[in-house]
Amino acid sequence: MFFFLSKTIDFLLMPLSISLILLLYALRTNKPKHKKNALILSFVILFLISNSFLINKAFVWWEYKPVKVNAVSKTYDVGILLTGGLINIPELSSDAGLGLHADRILQTYELYKAGKIKKIIITGASGKQFTDIGKGEAQQTAKFLVQWGVDPQDIILEQEARNTRENALFTAQILNRKFPGKDYLLITSAFHMRRSVGCFEKAGIKTDQFPADFYGNSYDTQIKEYFIPSPEVLGYSQLLFRELVGIVIYKIMGYC
Repeated sequence: MFFFLSKTIDFLLMPLSISLILLLYALRTNKPKHKKNALILSFVILFLISNSFLINKAFVWWEYKPVKVNAVSKTYDVGILLTGGLINIPELSSDAGLGLHADRILQTYELYKAGKIKKIIITGASGKQFTDIGKGEAQQTAKFLVQWGVDPQDIILEQEARNTRENALFTAQILNRKFPGKDYLLITSAFHMRRSVGCFEKAGIKTDQFPADFYGNSYDTQIKEYFIPSPEVLGYSQLLFRELVGIVIYKIMGYC
């Protein structure tokens, strides 16, 4: 029930969804003033969430700051890698490719090869049709890591978690059973790190953090980015707002 309700609320609170609802209202209402206000507000929302300058600044504010692999000061017993967008499989019969958030895999590999993490727990569920044939996201991520030189004995799969809360709960069970009282490094997207840290702390697991997969950039802004809407940025803004809504829901539920 929580999964269904969270997805429904998530959809209804997205700026793009609100903008579309306002447009539908403007089409249906017979009151000229209400129609005008709905259209103006819808336009303002679309402009704001497709503005490169504003969305970039929002990501820079929200994301955890970058950490260089060689700046990690100690060796961790376990690196915890959260799945979700790491792998892309167009069809069941095709080979897996790297997904939108695959930078997490690369950073985990770099940390392992640099001797910063000893073991890797990959946590996250996939559909049964994938896991039954060995093509679940965690399975495919592990396959890539092994191909790149990670010892298979150093990889542990957790394939039941359907969301960040379950990532924390089910990973905590593994850590408490196999690596109690050790040092843990949490690896996920920079925009998702706040919610992840909160969930792991609620599950009784204290971690250090290594953010990856950044969307905010500290670059010189071009004049056009203040005024010209970007379809690409529109998608990125949905990613950020979904995370903001998600962390609010999790805090209300007491999950983080």
